[in-house]
Amino acid sequence: MFVSHEPLDRETPGNHLGGARSGGNHPGGSRPTGDATILHADLDSFYASVEQRDDPTLAGRPVIVGGGVVLAASYEAKAFGVRTAMSGGQARSLCPQAIVVPPRMSAYSQASKDVFDVFHDTSPLVEGISIDEAFLEVGGLAKIVGNPLQIGANLRRDVAEQVGLPITVGIARTKFLAKVASAFAKPDGLLRVPPEGETEFLHPLPVEKLWGVGKITAQKLRNFDIVTVGDIARHDESSIVSILGGGAGRHLYALSHNRDPRPVRAYRGRSSMGAQHALGRGSHSRAELDASLMSLVDRVSRRMRSAQRTGRTVTLRLRFADFTRATRSHTLRRSTADTAELLNASMVLLDEAIPMIADKGITLIGVAVSNLDRDGAEQLELPFDGPGFAGPDTAALDSAMDSVRKKFGSAALTRGVLLGRDPDLSVPLLPD
Repeated sequence: MFVSHEPLDRETPGNHLGGARSGGNHPGGSRPTGDATILHADLDSFYASVEQRDDPTLAGRPVIVGGGVVLAASYEAKAFGVRTAMSGGQARSLCPQAIVVPPRMSAYSQASKDVFDVFHDTSPLVEGISIDEAFLEVGGLAKIVGNPLQIGANLRRDVAEQVGLPITVGIARTKFLAKVASAFAKPDGLLRVPPEGETEFLHPLPVEKLWGVGKITAQKLRNFDIVTVGDIARHDESSIVSILGGGAGRHLYALSHNRDPRPVRAYRGRSSMGAQHALGRGSHSRAELDASLMSLVDRVSRRMRSAQRTGRTVTLRLRFADFTRATRSHTLRRSTADTAELLNASMVLLDEAIPMIADKGITLIGVAVSNLDRDGAEQLELPFDGPGFAGPDTAALDSAMDSVRKKFGSAALTRGVLLGRDPDLSVPLLPD
């Protein structure tokens, strides 16, 4: 048996994986060494599972989170073809009996925190990927806790008992293969790919299972009768590069041989902070774009101050009606979390992009701040604009607004231009 699969409360799928036993040298590089000690833990249909946990009447029933756009769907709803990011109308036509519930972001944030507490109780090396998934390195815990398969089973049990949510765990020697294993084991499963069974597990899988392979890349490969991961591995690297280009070709060829040298690293905070807003199709006035950008900058700067971060580079992100994208960036003279400064820089970038927006139409606008200073350092400036000139104390205004929102909620204060607008959902994120 090459693959161990031990889902809790459901039957193992058996030894049905085809392919040759792993052996010999990996072309283009050495195989990973050691035992399978990397866990990829991924909560199942996270938002929907939280709703089913908190309302027992929803257990076992098709649940859709979000009305206009599907934010999450339970596996009972997915069985009818409902998928994340699908329009609410399409989802309800596929599954008329589905129960649609509004999102509760605060509940999801708390559930994520509780699950990550379990992760950190399981291993000192936890690398958060998103609010509902993480990598854990457990190679040094054998004498204390047990082998990786036992640790994975304990982790699933602890999340179920302490948080009340189902979680799937994949175990392998590389982060890439551990993530593939967890996807294969869903929902509510545990799958370990032992070193001697890597090729047998990986090579029969469709090329779409490789990181970075979407519809376009998959079609390019299929045009050359490359359908499975094994098909990529059986070609020369130069052949794959000639089809996909240098970077993508070498990347996918390495993954087809399970070459992924990245270790599990403890989460050190994000390298940028941002937010975005989907505008929908149709025309959008400059006033509407300004208001959306103000709301986004307000949210991002508030998060930066809360996390004691300052940043220098402001990036405007745009998606157009023809699905193309564009970014515009500006680096400030000094690192800041000042709402007014970040907003001014963002507005200048928006001014520059207006001709392109008028030509192509716009469906999404976003803003991000990078070059973050983790200590919240901010360069002070002398009043160069004349004797005694200090300018408006925007830092004091930001601080006062932050205090009010912290005490009375984020909707307690807002800009006048945003009155009457529906507040954007603030999606839960990993801690800053």
